[in-house]
Amino acid sequence: MESLNIYSVQVILFLTCGAAMATMENDQIIKESNCETKMGLPCVLEAFTSIFEIGSISNKCCGELVVLGKVCHLAFVKRTLENPLFKDLSPTTTIAKSIQTWNNCLALIDSPSPSA
Repeated sequence: MESLNIYSVQVILFLTCGAAMATMENDQIIKESNCETKMGLPCVLEAFTSIFEIGSISNKCCGELVVLGKVCHLAFVKRTLENPLFKDLSPTTTIAKSIQTWNNCLALIDSPSPSA
């Protein structure tokens, strides 16, 4: 029985350390990649709404999101999911929405513009 308790403590420590490392990793990515300076606040709010709530993202903001880059985009999403305010959100659903938003923006930016 004692070995079961030790095992439980080890699992809890592993999970706790893993969560702390994930937070540090996302913050480090954001800092090292200068992510916070690459997108204007109005577009940040549009992207946030399209991922964490119900809304869409404009073509202009899709352009800013693609310039932000996928690494920064995913680091911001994961860091937001770590915030206790968003504890009720499903990480799987939210990450799927973030990938869908990214792919939609990427397709929009990569598609040729119609000639005038």
